[in-house]
Amino acid sequence: MMQNESKATNSFRYKVGMVLIISSFIFWVLPLGIPFLPLTGKRMAISITSSLVIAEVFFWIGAIMAGKEAARKIRTAFNPKDWKRRRTERRKDSE
Repeated sequence: MMQNESKATNSFRYKVGMVLIISSFIFWVLPLGIPFLPLTGKRMAISITSSLVIAEVFFWIGAIMAGKEAARKIRTAFNPKDWKRRRTERRKDSE
């Protein structure tokens, strides 16, 4: 019985971790739109900094909850440096 409870808890923990990791990317993109808002320079700086800090906190809490492997997979999927490498690998595979 204990195994079933731990699996259900682990599954819920994994899902919450993944939601936090994915939502962290929203907070990474958010600073791109902040300069277009009618805010003073000081408030823009605070908003951008806060967004980036929240993004990091969400990512690392999610990584702890979801597991190291899941966090690594998601981070590499959203890393633009890896996009180019994967594209060239696909070209080589299709040849």
